[in-house]
Amino acid sequence: MEGHDDEDLELCVKEMLGQAEPPLTHEYCIYKVPSYLRKLNKDAYTPMVVSIGPFHHGNKTLQNMERHKIRFLKRFLERISPTICSEWIESIKELEPRIRLCYAETIELSRNELVKVIMVDAGFILELFFIYFYKQHIGWKDEDNILLKPWLTTAIRSDLLLLENQLPFFVLDTLFNQALIASQFMSNGLPSFLELTIYYFAHYNQQDIAPNPDMNIRHFTDLLRIFHLPPLERVLQYKKGEGAMTHLPKATELEKVGVKFKAVESKCLLDLQFSGRVLKVPCLKVEDWTETLFRNIMALEQCHYPNESYICDYIALLDFIISDAEDVDVLVKNGVIVNWLGDSNKVANLFNNLWKNITQTTFNSNYLELCKVLDKYYKNPCHNLKATLKRDYLNTPWQAAASFAGIILLLLTLIQTVCSILQV
Repeated sequence: MEGHDDEDLELCVKEMLGQAEPPLTHEYCIYKVPSYLRKLNKDAYTPMVVSIGPFHHGNKTLQNMERHKIRFLKRFLERISPTICSEWIESIKELEPRIRLCYAETIELSRNELVKVIMVDAGFILELFFIYFYKQHIGWKDEDNILLKPWLTTAIRSDLLLLENQLPFFVLDTLFNQALIASQFMSNGLPSFLELTIYYFAHYNQQDIAPNPDMNIRHFTDLLRIFHLPPLERVLQYKKGEGAMTHLPKATELEKVGVKFKAVESKCLLDLQFSGRVLKVPCLKVEDWTETLFRNIMALEQCHYPNESYICDYIALLDFIISDAEDVDVLVKNGVIVNWLGDSNKVANLFNNLWKNITQTTFNSNYLELCKVLDKYYKNPCHNLKATLKRDYLNTPWQAAASFAGIILLLLTLIQTVCSILQV
């Protein structure tokens, strides 16, 4: 009896091992946000109006948008050719195994169900980008006014940057190129899909990064990250170093010892520099979407770029500099932060919370050196003395004049005392 039980156990273990998922691959690029990050602000990772891809498919709160997605798909297909529908289905079926490998979670959808989801969502995105380009670029009038209302346009664009709400970029690009080949109308001067994508997300492209065929874009969240990185030729300057940023005085403390904050023209947020008592920081506009943007890029770096987490490093630095509302006020006063939230406490809480639960083993070597230099400057007794003298005795012209007069009077009194002693 015991031998029979052993055989059953062995068969059970072998069956379990046979059901094990394949090893992780480099294709993984679309992730569910880890629970320890999601719990800090789940709304920042969850779509508000439209689901894209399998992770949020079937969400009841997003069902109203499904009919609009199907309508957009139909319009796009009708604009191309009668055969494009079947061509797309075959292409997605062929790509389906590779598509599954892009998602770092098991997709509980059959092959046909996944093909349908990918086709509807891809068609919606292509039609959306198509309409947006022609409406903005040449003032094209479209009969569909529902999805082009400003509030909904903003909500959709915000949903399309979420890490969990993505389609692999190669799928969209493949289907778009098929449409170009099939349609004479679309091939007449229409930009590439990469150009349409960058045009659609232009609000986030502060560096005016131009489309480049060599850009390796995995999905829209990945593109948003690229928008915030330095140009490719300068990325090597931001190499990662061992160790962590252990201490950096906050803005009010740095200001007390004479550090000046200066907003600089650089469009790359990572370009912080310190020289000659001046900390140069690129201007950052803090808006309603800022937390969602940074949280999703940081989640992508935590999951996919653990050794190239440049945006996480940037937020860590700001977390040190900004401790409370007074620090925000210092940065706002010097033009380093443009506060569109209105409340300095909200801005301080935003950056203090962004860094929570972030795991870092390496840091931007430039930032490590910057922290050392600023900390050394802050602890220098001479700088503290100079700053105290300037703050307490030379802060205004009248205060400086009074201090100067006091010094003269003290010197005269000292001379008079010495002369009296000599006479005696």
